[in-house]
Amino acid sequence: MTAVPTRRYASSDLTGCGTAVSSQTLLVLTTCGNAEEARSLAVLLIDQRLAACVNALDKVTSTYRWQDRVQQDQETLLVIKTTAARYPAVEQAIRAHSKYELPEVMAIPVAAGSSAYLDWVRESVAGNED
Repeated sequence: MTAVPTRRYASSDLTGCGTAVSSQTLLVLTTCGNAEEARSLAVLLIDQRLAACVNALDKVTSTYRWQDRVQQDQETLLVIKTTAARYPAVEQAIRAHSKYELPEVMAIPVAAGSSAYLDWVRESVAGNED
């Protein structure tokens, strides 16, 4: 297997839309092999104040190429609401608890949203900064 280059992002790599970068709201996507793994990771992220909310979309069909073969699996997709400041700890938690050799971890900056909801996300993960 060819090694896949990885790029780790610090909160300074993620640009905000008129807000301080560290408080920029992110949607982090990851997949888990089953609903129980997803539930366990979601609870961990909430308990450690790494995420304000985690949505689990069960029975997502993922089609991808792995080790030069087309694969298709049923997975559970997690949509994690957090901030850029918490992103490194979120990624670390995902990597530590994933059963995958190369877990999916992607952060998408939120360009706009309800001010009250975005404030709630920031408040929910504040106070436990590394």
